[in-house]
Amino acid sequence: MFPFLKLIRYQNLLMLAFMQLVFRYVFFKFQNIPLSLADWQYALLVVSTVLLAAGGYVINNIVDQNTDNDNKPKDVIVGKFISEAKAYNIYVALNCVGVGIGFYLSNVIMKPGFASIFILIAATLYLYATSLKQMVLIGNIIVALLLAFSVVIIGIFDLYPATYEGNQGQMAVIFSILLDYAIFTFFLNFIREIVKDLEDVNGDYNHGINTLPVAIGISRTTKIVFVLSFIPVVAILFYIYNYLFLLIYTTIYFLFFVVGPLLYFTIKIWNAKTKKDFYQLSLLLKWILFFGILSIVVITINMKYNA
Repeated sequence: MFPFLKLIRYQNLLMLAFMQLVFRYVFFKFQNIPLSLADWQYALLVVSTVLLAAGGYVINNIVDQNTDNDNKPKDVIVGKFISEAKAYNIYVALNCVGVGIGFYLSNVIMKPGFASIFILIAATLYLYATSLKQMVLIGNIIVALLLAFSVVIIGIFDLYPATYEGNQGQMAVIFSILLDYAIFTFFLNFIREIVKDLEDVNGDYNHGINTLPVAIGISRTTKIVFVLSFIPVVAILFYIYNYLFLLIYTTIYFLFFVVGPLLYFTIKIWNAKTKKDFYQLSLLLKWILFFGILSIVVITINMKYNA
């Protein structure tokens, strides 16, 4: 069982599930709005997105066997603990169940065409693993978009079908907040994907994978990441000033748990050079993403009891 858990990167999947559950059971539930899915149906939506993401990790591990032997020899699963044939069977099963659940939920909300969303996600993850990740920045953008879409999809299935003329304005505000978090998730994950490429530059170069660090070098890439890291910092400060400044606990939370660590990342990336440096910075971004998502809990509680 342990090799299987490493194969699907269960820690990342737990964060994905946590993110979707927090928005539903903290943010949505405090808004006094109708929701389209029953609790067990929403659980199925979470399961579906997690299964498709797990399928993406499996196909990525299958395709990246040689590269991972150079970059992360201790993390290699396919060919060492699980045969390639078995890994493919797991991949197919995960996608079939994930897409099947998506088809069911699309019919539940009477939008059968939405089933194509799940097929498109599975297909994009396959294309990413087999070809898109070898294109400079394209693979990084695709992964970041898919993670951001995991925030948007809960609005598509839980908010949109429950929207009618009487609550259109309220639903639009809530959906716009979801989009704000999706944009935050995109930028942070996009930067993290580049940092992970910096960490894996030697193995990628040896196997002809044309990532940004391979194309322009480690030094130039770190400088680009340095500049990119200011985008979420400025955006969050703008957001705090315009929307959250009166929520004192929320403001403090953002400054200490999101903005502060981001500024620390910005300082450290400038002089980062070693594989260990980039691994630690990638891990730091993962924690910043976690605390960024958790901020919706702080905002909701702060608004309910202090606004």
